[in-house]
Amino acid sequence: MDTLVVGAGTMGRWLGRCLAGAAGWNVAFADSDAAAAESAATLLDARAVDIDDGEKFDLVCVAVPISATEASIAEHAPRASEAVLDVSGVMAGPVRAMDEHAADRERASLHPLFAPSNEPGNVAVVLGADGPVLQAVREVLADRGNELFETTPEEHDEAMRTVQARAHAAILAYALAAEDVPDRFHTPISAELEAVADLVTGNEPSVYAEIQGAFPGAADVAEAAQRIAEADDEAFERLYREAADETGETGGGGGI
Repeated sequence: MDTLVVGAGTMGRWLGRCLAGAAGWNVAFADSDAAAAESAATLLDARAVDIDDGEKFDLVCVAVPISATEASIAEHAPRASEAVLDVSGVMAGPVRAMDEHAADRERASLHPLFAPSNEPGNVAVVLGADGPVLQAVREVLADRGNELFETTPEEHDEAMRTVQARAHAAILAYALAAEDVPDRFHTPISAELEAVADLVTGNEPSVYAEIQGAFPGAADVAEAAQRIAEADDEAFERLYREAADETGETGGGGGI
């Protein structure tokens, strides 16, 4: 299966590695940074092609930043003879773009809900038009231990407001507000927060900036924090109970 991966960043390299490691797949990389494409190709014993090359492939995989995905689909979908997919992390816009620019081909939007170093994990899938090529892609990912589940663009993008935009904003706000304290003072909760903050801040900031730009949610976290900061004892208890209702906790969870 001749495959072009457009975008040689972290996610493009992950997808290329998944496919290149399976029998019968021939992978090429293209990137606006030609050196990045060459580097990815060298690591995976693949090949690099010019981003403006008109060479055709069975499958074109778009793995560029969120803000560039729709334009990249419009530009590179014509290079696919059988199927087009993206792994940008947002779905509504890319699905519309594939419907427009690859209406007669298999098409899907996939979102691995993990950093490549944490594979295997869950992979959200929106199928615009299924077929043997995309089925083969999903089999490769499933064989690596990933759990694939189908969703809709609307359901996915709404969920990302919480699991990405709000979650990242809350963790980064904690990291910015926290002061350095000796480990012996950490509670189980603060130690967990420190570990999560280390995980979030150990990645590429531009990726997180793209997520915040694509999904509203950070302002909701700021508003909630302000409500807590301004609450008297009675109001705080109401907010605490509201939070417990949201998480399904009924008290007695343990730990301060």
